[in-house]
Amino acid sequence: MRDGSQGRIGMAGATRARADLRVRVEEPGATERVAQQVAHSLGRLGRPGLAILCIGTDRSTGDALGPLVGTLLTRGEALRETQVRVLGTLDEPVHAGNLERVLAGLAAERSSTTVVAVDACLGRSENVGSISVGTGPLQPGAGVNKTLPPVGDLFVTGTVNVGGFMEYFVLQNTRLSLVMRMAEIIASGLAAGVAAFLAAREAAAGRGSAG
Repeated sequence: MRDGSQGRIGMAGATRARADLRVRVEEPGATERVAQQVAHSLGRLGRPGLAILCIGTDRSTGDALGPLVGTLLTRGEALRETQVRVLGTLDEPVHAGNLERVLAGLAAERSSTTVVAVDACLGRSENVGSISVGTGPLQPGAGVNKTLPPVGDLFVTGTVNVGGFMEYFVLQNTRLSLVMRMAEIIASGLAAGVAAFLAAREAAAGRGSAG
């Protein structure tokens, strides 16, 4: 399965949900567009809690997108004073070997917590360098023939290389410069989108209490 309208292959997973946004890393305003879509999608889901689950491993260049995003988010200032949890970093990656344990830790909060799943994917050559945002879960392990439970209410994926043949080799030979650029845009977009969502929710709560 590739990254077109029929879904996308990822090292950790795949999804058949259609993306609400697809933007290329070199497009002007890419970060802002990701932020706007994230804020809009979180507003529609409307749960009080929020966790960002960044899937992947630092042992493969292509698959390091998720941990890079998680690391950038935890080092940044935007989410530091919030209750948003970030899971999956370069130091503590979330991958096929420990994903079920991480999900078990989130299970008690699932009804009240929106989980944003971030992952790399492989796809068509014309889509390499594109970032997709959409509502729906990822299916971890599908791209590497593992059976794991679906992850997330909202997904953010980056197409890091071409899929369909020798995926492990392709991942190992993915350019780090592209992965890093995508991680920076995704992390900045997520941080800004989450901040906008939280600010809007706080403003709405203030209006409600005033009334």
